[in-house]
Amino acid sequence: MLPPGERSADALTPSLSWPQLLAMGVGAIIGTGILTLIGVGVDRAGPAVLVSFAIAGLVCACAALAYAELSAMMPAAGSAYSYSYAGLGEGFAWVVGWSLILEYSLVVSTVAVGWSGYASPLLMGIGFPQALTQGPELGGLINLPAVAIIAVVTGLLMLGTRESARINSVLVVVKIVTLLLFVGCTLPYFDAANFSPFMPYGYVSHVDGQGVQRGVMAAAAIIFFAFYGFDAISTAAEETKRPSRDLPIAIIGSMVVCTLIYMLVAAAAVGAVPFARFANSPEPLALILRSMNQDTIARIVATTAVVALPTVLLAFLFGQSRIFLAMARDGFLPQRLARISKRGTPTRITVVTAVIVAVLAGLLPIGKVAALANAGTLIAFIAVGACLLVLRRRAPDAPRPFRLRAAWLVGLGTIGGCLYLFLSLPIETLLWCLGWNVIGLLIYLGYGRHRSLLTRASAK
Repeated sequence: MLPPGERSADALTPSLSWPQLLAMGVGAIIGTGILTLIGVGVDRAGPAVLVSFAIAGLVCACAALAYAELSAMMPAAGSAYSYSYAGLGEGFAWVVGWSLILEYSLVVSTVAVGWSGYASPLLMGIGFPQALTQGPELGGLINLPAVAIIAVVTGLLMLGTRESARINSVLVVVKIVTLLLFVGCTLPYFDAANFSPFMPYGYVSHVDGQGVQRGVMAAAAIIFFAFYGFDAISTAAEETKRPSRDLPIAIIGSMVVCTLIYMLVAAAAVGAVPFARFANSPEPLALILRSMNQDTIARIVATTAVVALPTVLLAFLFGQSRIFLAMARDGFLPQRLARISKRGTPTRITVVTAVIVAVLAGLLPIGKVAALANAGTLIAFIAVGACLLVLRRRAPDAPRPFRLRAAWLVGLGTIGGCLYLFLSLPIETLLWCLGWNVIGLLIYLGYGRHRSLLTRASAK
């Protein structure tokens, strides 16, 4: 465990302060979630989607507080993986790292495919072959726009952390302004009658007669996707100028800002039109605006998706490369990938990460397994809550620049809340998650355990 403020000899260059980190968190959180998941959530819970947002936000708030203490305590690039290594041991750290690989890879690939969905019609309008805008799953050859946007974001990250953070900050402001524009346009149409019945599908997650999982908790388990992203902030710990101050401000601040925006947008959406009109719509906000004859604003909101999604890619691709970097340092991946470039960035591991997610986005059927990202994230959050409690018990007097006053309440809230959301996921998703972790454990037992630095050190 690194003492507060202490950095390893091969540490990344510290160049970020809390405003850039806050923008990274908001950029990661506000993306496809707010643009599409309101429709999915309303379909699952009706107007009570507001409660679903509150529950998902509360669980993530507990996790964010745990992240804040641990990230200030251990300013390393590995996020939940590094905390698990220090608090739970190598085996648990591998499971968490494997789960984070699942989360970040699927999020980056899915968002890249989503961005392609907005960009492809524009490309085909100038004669770009349709076969190069879709993967084999949809009858095409490769989703080239998805690969291209991953390449562009990778190039930004390789330019330098500070430079990419500046661009991200500008795009985040554009997203927030657009969402506030949506709220401002819909508030005059607000009708409280649209909130009745408030909870038509009940609270507990259940499968209805049509085979759809409904209820407030079913919506919360899906909407959870719209909140996580603040964990990407903790992967920038080594590149933070004052991690003991900046990381807690950015992690907690991004959650507060995004939760307020989500609740405001959700209330405005449900109040503007009856929820059945935009339930399960892939573009609910634009649909609501068009129903009010606000076509110009609807086009602005739809266009913002093209701007919003690359900021999500930037934050998650940044985070995944740093987690891979930490695993390479520990011997789970080839250590030569952990070398730092002259610009102070992990260029090699960034390129490897980009190639992996580009293959996923360009060729594989992402849509069928994208829900697994939630399962991987929930496992990581449960581990972070457990690490908080274990380290409080094992090292109660260790320096904690940011110290929670109700650590046991936060830790148990994180574990219990995430476990409840995990069990509320569809059975198919849980089975896929089990299969993924079985594969991960086999790789660890057959490869990772024998190559780890901890095993090598104990053998000497």
